[in-house]
Amino acid sequence: MSDSVIEIRNLSKVYRDFWGRAKVRALNSLSLDVKRGEVFGLLGPNGSGKTTTLKLLLGLLFPTEGQVRILGEPAHDVEKNERIGYLPEESYLYRFLNADETLDFYGKLFKMTKAERRERRDALIKRVGLEHARRRQLKEYSKGMTRRIGLAQALINDPELVLLDEPTSGLDPLGTADMKEMIRELKNEGKTVVMCSHLLADVQDVCDRIAILFRGELKVIGSVQELLEAKEETQLVTSSLDDATIREVESVLEKHGANLKSFSHPTSTLEELFLRTVKESEARPGRRFEPGERPSATTES
Repeated sequence: MSDSVIEIRNLSKVYRDFWGRAKVRALNSLSLDVKRGEVFGLLGPNGSGKTTTLKLLLGLLFPTEGQVRILGEPAHDVEKNERIGYLPEESYLYRFLNADETLDFYGKLFKMTKAERRERRDALIKRVGLEHARRRQLKEYSKGMTRRIGLAQALINDPELVLLDEPTSGLDPLGTADMKEMIRELKNEGKTVVMCSHLLADVQDVCDRIAILFRGELKVIGSVQELLEAKEETQLVTSSLDDATIREVESVLEKHGANLKSFSHPTSTLEELFLRTVKESEARPGRRFEPGERPSATTES
């Protein structure tokens, strides 16, 4: 079994006008892998190609160039979608159905038996915290409640791969914390999660690796820890010291009986990395940043 759930090679997508002329290049030679069992964050400003990438993975769009394999199958093979759960940025659900009816309907699409549908429905409604509103029509749901039932719908088939587009959009802080905990639970269950989000703190909290796209090109890819670690600086955490000892240098710590509790590099935030990457990408088109290289705060002229 391949270690990669998603394999993208030299993927390009050009949107054309009525006359067949190139109008927008949404993706340009994108190549990346998503490993089995990881939470992968796909980031980028509006128009960077995130949603186009998800649609290409699902086979809703066809690439102009390049190849995409997902769960070992070509992206255009629709049968592989039975093993995928998808939460779009806007959930288009039937407004006059309640939560029970919604999940029962989608369970039928996957040819689940009545007993299987009931078991999955009850477990998922409890999991997303909608037991109190399971009999209410979806038209009465708030945006946050709609996101919750949308996630339940995406999980009805117990998928191997879960694609989440802005999963915390519209959620209050408590709902956001619940959503992030559910994403961690999916990882612990061995599922692979790919999420797009503009809320960088949420991505930083749950993702193992991230990729930042800018105008259809991959600019940064790597583990969150690797990308945010400031290797040019070192921080030391010791037991409590008096003012006189604090003023002394690291070389005399042992002399004063200090207990060195940790030795590491300080980290920045994902927001800082994202903004620097976008700024430098605008100044130097075509530039790609390696995991060990931090985009500088200033750009070359």
